[in-house]
Amino acid sequence: MKTKFISAAVLAVSLLGLGGCGNMNMDRTTVGTVGGAVVGGLVGSAVGGTGATIAGAAAGGFLGNQAAKR
Repeated sequence: MKTKFISAAVLAVSLLGLGGCGNMNMDRTTVGTVGGAVVGGLVGSAVGGTGATIAGAAAGGFLGNQAAKR
């Protein structure tokens, strides 16, 4: 389980680093969605396997999107 968490953390940091190369004009909703998906994916990865990671990313993205709209 520790290996999965470390792998997910490395992946998240890599994606955030690559995201810096993209368009910096992201609105609040996009930032909330992406942030929620990353956090949800990390939590899902720590809890279970690939299915939990995907489900966590989807749920986190949705919740981050909805929270940013408020």
